[in-house]
Amino acid sequence: MCDRAPPRPVPQMDVGAFYRAHRGEIDAAVARVLDSGWYVLGTEGDAFEAEFSAMFGYGGAVGVASGTDALILALKALDIGRGDRVITVSHTAVATVAAIEIAGAEPVLVDIDPVSFTMDPADLERALAATAGVKAVIVVHLYGQPADLPILADICKRRGVKLIEDCAQAHGARVGARFVGGFGDIAAFSFYPTKNLGAFGDGGAVCASDPTLLETLRALRQYGWRRRYVSDIAGMNSRLDEIQAAILRARLPQLEAGNRRRREIAAAYRAGLAGLDLVLPVEREGTTHVYHQYVVRCRDRDALCARLRAARVGFNIHYPVPVHLQPAYEDRLIRSEGGLASTEAAAREVLSLPIYPELDDDSVVRTIDAIRQAMN
Repeated sequence: MCDRAPPRPVPQMDVGAFYRAHRGEIDAAVARVLDSGWYVLGTEGDAFEAEFSAMFGYGGAVGVASGTDALILALKALDIGRGDRVITVSHTAVATVAAIEIAGAEPVLVDIDPVSFTMDPADLERALAATAGVKAVIVVHLYGQPADLPILADICKRRGVKLIEDCAQAHGARVGARFVGGFGDIAAFSFYPTKNLGAFGDGGAVCASDPTLLETLRALRQYGWRRRYVSDIAGMNSRLDEIQAAILRARLPQLEAGNRRRREIAAAYRAGLAGLDLVLPVEREGTTHVYHQYVVRCRDRDALCARLRAARVGFNIHYPVPVHLQPAYEDRLIRSEGGLASTEAAAREVLSLPIYPELDDDSVVRTIDAIRQAMN
């Protein structure tokens, strides 16, 4: 009698799935660039910037080398650096905080709303009242969930500070009919391969409505040049290459369908996991969550992870250690006077389930069944 073969793994994320489904379009895009003989800052980059900004109603977009660079350049374009402070959250990818320091400014960390995992407006108000020298706020639309933009934007306007939107995980997310990235002074995007709109390598973009700001960004990304080989301002080298731009142009028309599929998977999880001792994602009223990650909270996360591992169901933890508790940053960052209790509690409990547009229904059912068996 033969042993039954183990079930095929369910990956938490499969970065090659889009290529396998759209191989012809991607291969044609890459071949177009290779045949052109122009590989940096050419027609593909120009076209992607125009198509990306038009799709979401931004004034313009500037392609850069990564999402981290997008944040650094956003800060530099707003003339924020040494001697300035920037408020953000600690429950985020470390890039958000690293970018502030690389730009020369000092991070100030506030707590999150425990339901949405995004910046707590009340704690932002407290921090702005208690902290001198704050020039900007970086709000993170984490996991694809829009932060409370109407309230946060109003706070920043009243306090006279710039609002930067970190949209790395929220391509296509909306508040009402308006896309995130269009509420603040400037917005940063990442096109890392796992993102809702992902390149096949690193890439990013900075978006703004102010033409002068966009002109400054274009100079900053290439040594501060407005004339070739002449630096009018101190810049850096951060350019979205032509191959990645061409791939992103091929992927952009598929983004809406991909986000719709993510929402379908999220709805299946919501129905299938109801009644368990889990806290499921809640969509803020009037917003469109695009589920870059489907993140639950589990009090006994380690036990659930062990059961999922045994069932060959993938998972991830975004993020296991808040930035302020990581060795590089511990005990040296300014924190909200009220502490970061919600941030630290979330880090102990969050768990990201499998989700990406090509994930099939059978894998979704297997994930639900594995969790129900583990928790019943």
